[in-house]
Amino acid sequence: MNATTHSAAKTSTGLLSIVFVALVGATVLFLAGHAQSATLHDAAHDMRHATGFPCH
Repeated sequence: MNATTHSAAKTSTGLLSIVFVALVGATVLFLAGHAQSATLHDAAHDMRHATGFPCH
């Protein structure tokens, strides 16, 4: 019984971590993509080109 409870808690923690990282990543992409600062926007734009992410 302890192993099942421990496994469920570990799975829940792993899922929570994945959701948190996905939200942080989406927030960074949104903020960088819609930044009003020309420097931040250009840096994000150059990084998209460097990683092969289509942006045009």
